[in-house]
Amino acid sequence: MRIRTLLIYVTTATAAGALALTTPTASATPAILASPTVAPGGNFDLSVWELQEPVGSPGSPTTIPPSRLKGANGFQDAYFYTDTRDGAMTFWAPEKGVTTPNSHYARSELREMNRDGSPANWSLSGTHRLDATLRVVSVTSNVCVGQIHLGTGGSSTKPLLELYYRSSGDIVLGTENSPSGGQTPHTVGHVPVGKTWSYTIGVSGGHTIDLTVNGTTTHYPIPSSFNGYKQYFKAGSYNQSSSDSTTKGARVGFYKLTVSHV
Repeated sequence: MRIRTLLIYVTTATAAGALALTTPTASATPAILASPTVAPGGNFDLSVWELQEPVGSPGSPTTIPPSRLKGANGFQDAYFYTDTRDGAMTFWAPEKGVTTPNSHYARSELREMNRDGSPANWSLSGTHRLDATLRVVSVTSNVCVGQIHLGTGGSSTKPLLELYYRSSGDIVLGTENSPSGGQTPHTVGHVPVGKTWSYTIGVSGGHTIDLTVNGTTTHYPIPSSFNGYKQYFKAGSYNQSSSDSTTKGARVGFYKLTVSHV
């Protein structure tokens, strides 16, 4: 079993004087969860993630490797930083920004990596989970906050699924119909903008998508056309609207992010 954890925590004194870890829940108060004075790498284990930002040259966004993200003095900037009010690992994606060749939308988003520095690329067999506690601080229209994306196995650059948060407060799971495209939306929850919530996205048994939002779980079949593809997780702020504005966009703060593979 491999577990990769990004987890904001605080230490509290026990009766014996030892230190105990307090982990956040969807209803926790973000203000007490982490140090607001260090880079995200000081509160999270970023050794298994690569960051993509909405800057760089056209069609080639800047990426930051795990080696630069790690530690209290690790990388941070205007698009990826620790919120000094509550310690959240915060992602900012404006409507105007550099995009990948296969997208019209800018993102500030983590891509799962292996500890040896190679890109994560796991089989659908087994059980794979991405657990998060987060809040959408602001959003113009719609933002993707979590993905399972296709890796090797074919020519498709589509996701297997994307989890969206809309400005109305609706949480929507988009499941891809096939590697060729086409997505089916499923409304799976509602949380007001600025409120903390939690999700788990994953796959099990090679053929089932498992989704939990604030404790409610639903399942969706994986079409057989995806069987030849491997996968990887993504999380952050992948804005789903574009314009010439650099002030409008989606800002998302994470308080917990845990990846596990069994």
